Amino acid sequence: MKYDIIVLGAGSAGLNVAVFMNRIGLKVLMVEKHLIGGDCLNYGCVPSKALISLSKHMHQGKKAEQYGVQIKGSIDLKKIAQTIKKRQDFIREHENEEYFRKKGIDVKMGSAKFVDKRSISLNGEVHTAKRIVIATGSRPFTPPIDGVEKVPYFTNETIFKNEKLPKKFLVVGGGPIGMEISQAYNRLGAEVTIVERNNQVLPKEDKEMSNMICEVFKKEGIKLMLGYNPVKFSDKNTLVVSQYDREKRENVGKPISIKFDQVIIAIGRRLNIEGLSLEKANVQVKDNKIVVDKYLRTTNKHIYVAGDVAGDFLFTHWAEYQASIVINNMVNPRKKSPKRENVAWVTYVDPELASFGLQEQNLKEQNIQYEVLELKLDDVDRAIAEGSTEGKLKLFVGKGKILGGTMLAKNAGELVGELVLAMTLGIPAAKLFERIYPYPTLSRVNKKVIAKYLGKKLTSKSMSILRILYKILP
Repeated sequence: MKYDIIVLGAGSAGLNVAVFMNRIGLKVLMVEKHLIGGDCLNYGCVPSKALISLSKHMHQGKKAEQYGVQIKGSIDLKKIAQTIKKRQDFIREHENEEYFRKKGIDVKMGSAKFVDKRSISLNGEVHTAKRIVIATGSRPFTPPIDGVEKVPYFTNETIFKNEKLPKKFLVVGGGPIGMEISQAYNRLGAEVTIVERNNQVLPKEDKEMSNMICEVFKKEGIKLMLGYNPVKFSDKNTLVVSQYDREKRENVGKPISIKFDQVIIAIGRRLNIEGLSLEKANVQVKDNKIVVDKYLRTTNKHIYVAGDVAGDFLFTHWAEYQASIVINNMVNPRKKSPKRENVAWVTYVDPELASFGLQEQNLKEQNIQYEVLELKLDDVDRAIAEGSTEGKLKLFVGKGKILGGTMLAKNAGELVGELVLAMTLGIPAAKLFERIYPYPTLSRVNKKVIAKYLGKKLTSKSMSILRILYKILP
């Protein structure tokens, strides 16, 4: 059958492309191998934030005990799993096969393969289109740890259906997924141990911020084993680890055995490109990634890539953004390229870690001149009033404009919004000081850090001029 466009994958990127193209009157085929909604709805953003929210309620309840409130009972993880599913199902009311079919999109489930430059084979039928978008996403990566095949481990695709809270919970991997699940399970009552081969959790983040999160985790009772490498599962409830020398790239020291009741492996992701027969469409692959130009086109200019499978930032909002770029480049003669320097991301631990734009390492690598503005939350009245002073804002400014930054704070993902906007639009940092911030709000951290920036410009010479002006003006 002939279509105007075929979209492979019904996650964030694929849905955005398919819905828009259908809206402007094109004939669209959307193909999904597993579940409509992709990783975000089914295994990622939605269920994880539901779990985090529920665990926060438990944490706040425990904190209330210091003020005389007595809370009794135990956590029913089965009810939590049911609540997570209900919240997913609410979103699925407008993210399912029938919903999109009623909108006019042809939706077919199955595994598609390319048969030539503009055609795919699906369930014994061949479909052709002027353009095809590959948005097949990514999946959890399981490292080749000796004995892992004998262990009933969880990944982010299975953990949210867990109905039994373990006494001892092991997390292999200190990235965003591992950190979020660790804190949530600890707050629900499990004894949590995190094993991370790097010497810091969230190794792609600012080291100071990562260390601050570690301190929060330690206070909550989470055990951190940083710089340890998984060696083998000696049985289904024991992981053997050794210290890891990154320079020598080898295990050192005496092996340590860690006992657990349940374990989640959250080490990384793998792009979903297998089985597509990309070579038949003249789509080149290098280092297990699809070769893509600056306009998100493959080596076959009729085929675009968007979302995780593009091999860039593995964020839902980045997938949505890439989808908008692909849409533009298919209907607009003025092509666009994704602006990586404007991306923001959040790790939803508590307090949240929000980062955006160019980070210090990027600035150094690109030889960009910048200065660092810093402010701890214990200098913000609202944070003091709420007892939430664990955190900090670090802002990178160059030529008077925001280049990037990172914030560790309660609701940091929301608080950095105006900073990201100023960065994206190139608004001078000083302009933020003109905004009237309600008192007392946590967002005043943004104003206070800019005040420090402006304060640096108040030199002895400028102060002398101001004194003279004060005296001579009527």
